[in-house]
Amino acid sequence: MGTIHQPVLLDEVLAWLAPREGSILVDGTVGGGGHAAAIADRVGETGRVIGLDRDPSMLELARAAVAGRPVTLVHAPYAEMGRVLEELGIDRVQGVLLDLGLSSDQLAWRERGFSFAADGPLDMRFDSGSGDPDAADLVNRLPAEELADLFYKYGEERYSRRIARRIVEERRIEPIRTTARLAEVVRRSLPPPARRGPIDPSTRVFQALRIAVNDELGQVDEVLQIIPDVLAPGGRAAIISFHSLEDRRVKWAFRSDPRLNVLTRKPVTATAAEVAANPRARSAKLRVAERCPN
Repeated sequence: MGTIHQPVLLDEVLAWLAPREGSILVDGTVGGGGHAAAIADRVGETGRVIGLDRDPSMLELARAAVAGRPVTLVHAPYAEMGRVLEELGIDRVQGVLLDLGLSSDQLAWRERGFSFAADGPLDMRFDSGSGDPDAADLVNRLPAEELADLFYKYGEERYSRRIARRIVEERRIEPIRTTARLAEVVRRSLPPPARRGPIDPSTRVFQALRIAVNDELGQVDEVLQIIPDVLAPGGRAAIISFHSLEDRRVKWAFRSDPRLNVLTRKPVTATAAEVAANPRARSAKLRVAERCPN
């Protein structure tokens, strides 16, 4: 089975990272392998791409996409980039790429519970074999106040308290274990005008739960501290984010670290042609910084 995911901002990533023959780069979110394969073609046989991912299923897709290319795939979160490079005997790299978006493949796998578009178990873990609590655990265990805080903090959901109260009421009758049931509970929690917006009313709640389950913002904070240490002088970091919670962190980290020189004063966004071909690219924002020579 091949990937259905289209790598966003591919031309822009290649232009800003400018991978050269013989260089070593890290793709910390290798996903289906689209970015990694294109970078590997640029670094050639004397170069190397280290591809990391928390999701074993995505690594299997990537393995097919990068076959025959100088790519080393590792099952690890990008926040452990420093450890992985040390174990591989690599001191510094010439580039780091992070695509913080959710893969189209992950959204399509109903058994993973990332999407309300198809009914499935309420999981949302990138590594479902990790033994960590899943989304169903949070939905059915956390008190209403904590759920409301989670939805507001990670989903910027204005009706967070109203939704949390309804979830607690519904789970008393029967635990909420599936994506379809959670989505329906959320929709019925909102006043009629809020149900008719441009996006599904459950979108922000699903985003918040996914971020919480996988500690996504904690991972972003960790890797932003690591990146300057692993970049060689002149090496570049390119990070693609899809919502403001991530983009603000990247923007601040790049601007506030004296070891980095920000190359993109404003985020790079997709062209109209790319958005037409791949609608998920609409919200993508690319920021790039370069490691200072000293």
